[in-house]
Amino acid sequence: MELSRLSRRAFNALAGTTVLGLALGGSVSSQALPRSGARGPVPTGPPPGPPGADGVPHRVALDRYSLLIDGRRLALWSGEMHPFRLPSPSLWRDVLQKMRAYGYNAVNARLAWNQHSPAPGEYDFSGVRDLDLFLRTAAETRMYVVLQPGPYIGADVDAGGLPGWLTATGARARTLDPAYLRHADEWLSRVNAVAARHQYTRGTGTVLLYRVDAPRRARLTRLHDRLRADGIEVPLLHADTPVPWGEAERTRDAAEARRVHLTHLADGTTLHNVRTAFGGTSWGWSAAPSAPTPTYDPTAAIDEARRPTDRLAPLHQLGQLLRHVPDFTRLEEAPEVRAADARIRVRHLTNPDTGTHAYVVRNDSAADVTSTLPMGGTDVEVTVPARDAKLFATGLHLGAGRKLAYATVQPMMSLSVGRLDIAAFVGRAGEQAHLVLDCPDEPWPTRLDEEAAWVYDHGELHITVPLGEDRVTRVRIRGADTERTTLLLFADDAASLRLWPYETPSGRVLVHGPALLRDVALDGATIRLTGDTVGEHGLEVWAPRGITHVTWNGDAVQASVGRAQSLMSVWPLPGVPELVLPALDGWRRRAENPESAPGYGDSGWTVADRRTSYSTTPVPEGQPVLFADDYGFHYGDVWYRGRLGGAAGLESVSLAYSTGARGMLMAWLDGEPLGTHRMGREDDGGKGTWSATAGFRLPEGLRQALRDRARRRPDAGGAPVLSVLVRRTQHGQDDRKAARGLTSVAFEGASPEVEWRIQGAAAPDPVRGPLNHGGLYGERWGWHLPGYDDDGWEPASFPRRDRRQGVTWYRTTFRLDVPPGIDASVGLVLDDDPDRDYRAQVFLNGWNMGEYVNGPAGSPHTFVLPNGILRTRAAANTLALAVLAGGDTASGPGSVRLEPLGGAAGGVPVEPVASPGRRR
Repeated sequence: MELSRLSRRAFNALAGTTVLGLALGGSVSSQALPRSGARGPVPTGPPPGPPGADGVPHRVALDRYSLLIDGRRLALWSGEMHPFRLPSPSLWRDVLQKMRAYGYNAVNARLAWNQHSPAPGEYDFSGVRDLDLFLRTAAETRMYVVLQPGPYIGADVDAGGLPGWLTATGARARTLDPAYLRHADEWLSRVNAVAARHQYTRGTGTVLLYRVDAPRRARLTRLHDRLRADGIEVPLLHADTPVPWGEAERTRDAAEARRVHLTHLADGTTLHNVRTAFGGTSWGWSAAPSAPTPTYDPTAAIDEARRPTDRLAPLHQLGQLLRHVPDFTRLEEAPEVRAADARIRVRHLTNPDTGTHAYVVRNDSAADVTSTLPMGGTDVEVTVPARDAKLFATGLHLGAGRKLAYATVQPMMSLSVGRLDIAAFVGRAGEQAHLVLDCPDEPWPTRLDEEAAWVYDHGELHITVPLGEDRVTRVRIRGADTERTTLLLFADDAASLRLWPYETPSGRVLVHGPALLRDVALDGATIRLTGDTVGEHGLEVWAPRGITHVTWNGDAVQASVGRAQSLMSVWPLPGVPELVLPALDGWRRRAENPESAPGYGDSGWTVADRRTSYSTTPVPEGQPVLFADDYGFHYGDVWYRGRLGGAAGLESVSLAYSTGARGMLMAWLDGEPLGTHRMGREDDGGKGTWSATAGFRLPEGLRQALRDRARRRPDAGGAPVLSVLVRRTQHGQDDRKAARGLTSVAFEGASPEVEWRIQGAAAPDPVRGPLNHGGLYGERWGWHLPGYDDDGWEPASFPRRDRRQGVTWYRTTFRLDVPPGIDASVGLVLDDDPDRDYRAQVFLNGWNMGEYVNGPAGSPHTFVLPNGILRTRAAANTLALAVLAGGDTASGPGSVRLEPLGGAAGGVPVEPVASPGRRR
């Protein structure tokens, strides 16, 4: 859902200076006003403290500048994370802690209806779908929550998150159709029963905002009343909300992320959202055709393996700026400023309370541009890299005693710790930072690192620092016109990712050095730090007065006081040891698809004899409905068996079918393979549906057999059986009622009467959910589950060279023994010759990790195996592969191996995810 983006001028005209309670759906009523009750803008001041379930009711409002929490300004810096894309609840804490450390103060959580509802009226909020646990974890990690339960969420999820069973009803989704509203209301009421208990306004959680799916105004009015009746009282965000919501789609690199988010800041955005902060996995059959690979968002700043990427630095810097420099929570347009070089575009903003000026400088050209820029009455030479952006500031107060005249580097944070005022500035490695402080009297600078230089001239202190790779340069300033000591930190992007501010009840803390800071606790004279290290690195801590001792992950750290008035470790913190992974061997193999044999018993299958459908795909005249959804099979593969009466003379079969991305069809007649058809890469018209016709000419021997059977006796051996396997794949987000599976069948040489039966997935897995498996024989009989007895299967190894049309399964077990206190991310890599065209479904301990596609349409892929589902502490893991291959290619992968994706000393405690095995 895209929310309105208004210009600052239009927004001001609409909102004036009043608090926008009514604009948010009347959700904050009389509690929307500042504590004083004044109707003017709330002045700039200290932000509210970190949120939590503190038992104290809170007032939430919003004016044209920012959110107001109990009368204090909060710049929302939200990152999107989808809990359903990380099916290991223990790791929700890991990602939320990382998001908070990297500057986010809120998580935007979308909920997928289809993950929770296998059938009408059935809902499951347990296990990996435990919304209550997620909201509790968010509160424990001190993160606000922007809840987005849909019903439609988009997010490249099958049918946009709507359940598969809804596609087979007459309900017109996202309208005022009573049939749809009845189902949607039931879903939202189930969500709201949980969410209402976690609202920040009640002090029982940190749910701060609620994003609704209301594409039409009439729907919004009704939905507002529905949510209020369910006890949802926090502000509502919707398509007509007159509040600038800045949401960036996927950005290619750090430079593009800077351009997008700094532009949002200049445009007056008050609610910032990064999509996506954590990418995660589209496991099972949850992926929409728009993003069909298991890796949901390869551009996410925190990747699928929970590792930071090079796109994270600008988000970390801007998030910390908005949290720790309140001047940027209230900005207005200022007089136009132009750079000397027209290739640089400048937006000039000011805070009317503090006098701080901000300059968002953007270079959309393909070359680095150096130009002069008027800032604070001085023409300053600045350089903006190609297709990049920067934020400069003037008049910014750095604590109680210093004021910034101007700088050629971006402010990242300004905070007071003990007797120090600390300010950090960031830029690109290799740049020359030039920072100027207003100093009427000459101060006493001290160079704490060799790179810094300065000069005092006419009431200004000029400091220059070359920014080194992954290096922090420190300058201490004392005396003259203030008793406070100022510490300036200069860092490049890499070094900025080792600066960790943290707020405690006793004051702020700043930590430099480790790969991640998760938590801080002050215990008498000891500061207890929890976090991660990757390589060996020093530890530097600025803490409130009276702190003399440091522990790291429970171990005492020998530390001494340095010249920067910090506690510095004498020895570096240890890195993570190398992880040795086992080879995957001991494979066992078994071929399946008995459904292709003419004598297979299909009496328990569903008869496909319907004549009408709610699908948007027309039903062919004179043929039954063959669409899989109409018979209750909404995910995964589906089988068809048709008995052909009067097939003598049959020469060819044409099978029309419709799928999501990368669909596939296989056909047999009386057990003889007719061939395999794969969907091409032609344009689908943007709807997420591919349609094709697979034409198969019967081999001469099969045609002769049909003629001979008819000459002997028409019913000799029973009617011929046409068996068809369709990999139907996903529903489109915006074309969710388009048919999946067979759509029509035509014959040449004969006009047989056909009796069709259809079979798909068995009952939904009660633990793994309805999107975990499909209709393969092995899935229906539990071949993918731990505990299945595969002793009778034949031994196998890779690469495979045998060829057969159909489905072949491979299974093995392996053990990991990751030492305690190590967070190891492990991947499964499948690779092969691209001339081999097949599909493989990957199951780990019964959990469907997604589809591997080899061939011209696919590529090598690394499946991230989430800890919790992956047993890492000396426990057995079951790995199963279901390979679909035509007779023209090998029926098995080239190589399968485990690969370390990164590790850290630290992490969070991980509970095993329930992974029930096959019942004997």
